[in-house]
Amino acid sequence: MTKDQSIDHHLRATWQAIAKMYNDQAAKYDSTMAMAFVLLNIDMKDGTPSTSIGPQIGMEATSLSRILKSMEDKGAIYREPNPQDGRSVIIKLTQLGMEERAFARKVVIRFNEVIRENVSAEQLNHFFDVMSSINRLIKENAFFFEDYRNGKKKKKEMDKLTKLSN
Repeated sequence: MTKDQSIDHHLRATWQAIAKMYNDQAAKYDSTMAMAFVLLNIDMKDGTPSTSIGPQIGMEATSLSRILKSMEDKGAIYREPNPQDGRSVIIKLTQLGMEERAFARKVVIRFNEVIRENVSAEQLNHFFDVMSSINRLIKENAFFFEDYRNGKKKKKEMDKLTKLSN
């Protein structure tokens, strides 16, 4: 299989191009794509518990902590104690954070508009179907037949493999 035939190559290359485009735009505000995603996931009025931001954007807690610290140092966010949970904090936007969030939102909307102007609704529906299928297969752990920890093949997966070879 060549890289041009590899589905994951196309996913990775496309995501890297999108990330570079977003990072180039975020740099105009001395920011990053990751910071923009955080800003977009903070409720403008009530703020958002710090513990819920990471799962919303698929970011590990240690990476999120570093980004939140940078954003706080920059003056885009501030922290308040969470009245419902004394162990966590609510992340809130400052005026600067609201301005940067508005810019990030415009960039994301513009990206989606340009795609929708250049890709048919039918093509987009197929794209979303394929992405949904890939995510479902990942959740089902459908890609690997061997349990490498102990060298044993899983019975269900072996049965699938046997049916495919018959």
